[in-house]
Amino acid sequence: MADQLLDQVRDAVDGQIDFEGQKLAELLATAVLAIVGGISFLVGFLLQDIALALKIGLGGTALAFLLIVPPWPFFNRHPVKWLPVGGESAITSAQQNIVIDEKTFTK
Repeated sequence: MADQLLDQVRDAVDGQIDFEGQKLAELLATAVLAIVGGISFLVGFLLQDIALALKIGLGGTALAFLLIVPPWPFFNRHPVKWLPVGGESAITSAQQNIVIDEKTFTK
């Protein structure tokens, strides 16, 4: 019972492993931070106001944090399928064949 509750909490907080979602998160973080950095620099340069540039940069970093860090559902479209727990495979032991140097061994 406690293990099931812990697994539900872990899934809600950590999310599932999804390499495509990680790629999307990295791309999104890079794009958001680059765009915000450019806007921050241009506004600060044109208005000659370093404080405003820093505030825009900080706000953009907070926006990137809110977009990237939580496990949003669009980051988990392709979860990794893991093997069953306990080392038991879906294939029965009679069906497992190992081929080494063109010789077949049955496990």
